[in-house]
Amino acid sequence: MDLSNMSLGDLRNLQEQIKQEMKKREQQEVQKAREQIMAIAQSVGVPLKDLMTASRGKSGSVAVRYRHPDNASHQWTGRGRQPKWVKEWVESGKSLDKLRV
Repeated sequence: MDLSNMSLGDLRNLQEQIKQEMKKREQQEVQKAREQIMAIAQSVGVPLKDLMTASRGKSGSVAVRYRHPDNASHQWTGRGRQPKWVKEWVESGKSLDKLRV
């Protein structure tokens, strides 16, 4: 197919057809994958519900590792970016160990 001979309208029409076909094929691939997963789960005797919950990581909250001595509402798990109050504490020359719970 020589695209250089096509009009702009024809190219836009072709583009839309391509988008629709790609969406259709993606849906078919997802359905095919679901069917394969279901077949595998059935073949080993694992309910799909158990399979889906087993793949998830642990859920729940992480224990607090640091707490401000003067304001107990200021807490931090030690994960992610340091909260402003922790940063200010450390920048003032105080040890992070003094905040440890």
